[in-house]
Parts: sequence; structure tokens; C-alpha cells
Amino acid sequence: MTSIRSSIRRVSLALTVSATLVLGACAVMAPPPAMTAGGLLTDAAGMTLYTFDKDAVGRSACNGPCAKNWPPLMAPADAKPRGDYSVVTRDDGSRQWAYKGQLLYTWVKDMKAGDTTGDGFNSVWHIARP
Repeated sequence: MTSIRSSIRRVSLALTVSATLVLGACAVMAPPPAMTAGGLLTDAAGMTLYTFDKDAVGRSACNGPCAKNWPPLMAPADAKPRGDYSVVTRDDGSRQWAYKGQLLYTWVKDMKAGDTTGDGFNSVWHIARP
């Protein structure tokens, strides 16, 4: 009987370790905040992402009405930097994704995935490229 209990404990421990490793791997392998499609970065819905020339490193210059037209690619409160992606805290305390130091935005006038109507807008908005 003791050997059966011992065997059950070993199997239970092995299952616990395996489950922990699998769950840990899932957390590490979370999808990036942006995707690459056709040589440009997109959000999860396939909408083109843009950068803004007036942003400073780690600080958005697009707030208020600007952010209504150019919605930031928001990061959840628990988001952590990974690879080329970093997280910047905006003036209002919300968090935004950046790629290689450049903050990422969408454009309200892009109506469907693949639209790039914001590229070159006012000579300060550009498609974000990997």
C-alpha cells in the first residue's frame, strides 16, 4: 500500500510540474502587441499602425483631440516589455505600446484592414514598419 501511495505522489508531482511548465510557456509565448502584414505593422484587427514624428522617446505628443483621431495602441496595465516592444505611460496614466521606441497609433479614417490613408498625413504621420 505504501508503494502505491508513493507512486501516486510521484505521478501527482509530475503532473503538477508539467502543468506549471505548460502554463509558463503559454505566458511567455503570448502574441506580440502588433503583427506584421505586407511590410507594415498592424494591430490585432489588421488595422495599420502609425508613428508620429512629434513624439519624444517615451512620451506621446498626441493627446486629447489628436488621440481621438489617432487612437494609441493601448497596452494593458500588466503589459511587460518584450523584444522590440516597450510600454510607455501616457500623460493620462494609461499605457501605450511602442515599437523600437516609437509609439504606435491607428487612424480613424482607415476603414478596413489594410487601409493606409494616414501615411504621410501632415508630413508627420508614417506607417510603422518592422
